Amino acid sequence: MEYDASRQVRDLPAPENIKIRSFDLRNAIEGRRSIRTYSKEPLTIEELSYLLWVTQGVVQVTPGATFRNVPSAGARHALETYLLINNVRDVPEGIYRFLPIEHKLVEINKDPEVADRVTQGCLGQDFIRKSAVTFIWVADAYRMKYRYGERGYRYLHLDAGHACQNLYLGAGSLDCGVCAIAAFSDDDMNELLGFDGVERFVMYVATVGKKYGSGQIIK
Repeated sequence: MEYDASRQVRDLPAPENIKIRSFDLRNAIEGRRSIRTYSKEPLTIEELSYLLWVTQGVVQVTPGATFRNVPSAGARHALETYLLINNVRDVPEGIYRFLPIEHKLVEINKDPEVADRVTQGCLGQDFIRKSAVTFIWVADAYRMKYRYGERGYRYLHLDAGHACQNLYLGAGSLDCGVCAIAAFSDDDMNELLGFDGVERFVMYVATVGKKYGSGQIIK
C-alpha cells in the first residue's frame, strides 16, 4: 500500500504475539453497547495493535488480493483506517494511518489541536476528545468501483459496517467501550484529512476507550 515514505512509520506488535483474555462470543454480542464515557486509563500499544488486526488485519496475501478478518466484496478491501490517538501508551497523540499489510502506523498529523478539529468535524461530540483512540474509516472509491461500478458505493457501506462491528466485538475482550459515529461533517472531515470527498472520503467513525464504573452512557 502506497504512503509518503518521508513520514515516520511506527512498528506495531505482531498480532500473533499478543495475549488477549478469552471472551465468550455470545457474551460479546449480548453485551454490545455504545459507550461514550471512558476512564483515563490508556490503551496499550498491544491493545491498539489487536483492535487494528480485528478490524482490518491481513491473514493472507495473494496476487491481486488480500484476505482479512472482515469480509469485503471481491476482496477489494477499499477501506483505509485512520486513527486519532489521544491516550495510547508509547504512541504520541495525533492522526495516524494504518498500513494493514505491513501492520504498521504512519504519522499523518501531529498538530496539537488536531483532536479538537476532529471533534469539531464530528459536530462537537466531546467524547471524541476524551477517547483513547478514534477510528476513522476512509473509502477509496476507485478500488471498489473498478470492479463493481456504481454498485460499489453500496459495498463500501457494507464494508464499513463489517469493520465497525468487529471493533465492538473485539473491544469487549479488552474491557473497552466503543461508540460508532455517523454524525459528522463530510466537508470538514475530508478537508482535515486532505481528501477530495469524491474518490476518497470519510465513511464512518468510532471512538474507543477503557470502561469504568457506572458512569457509562449507553444506548
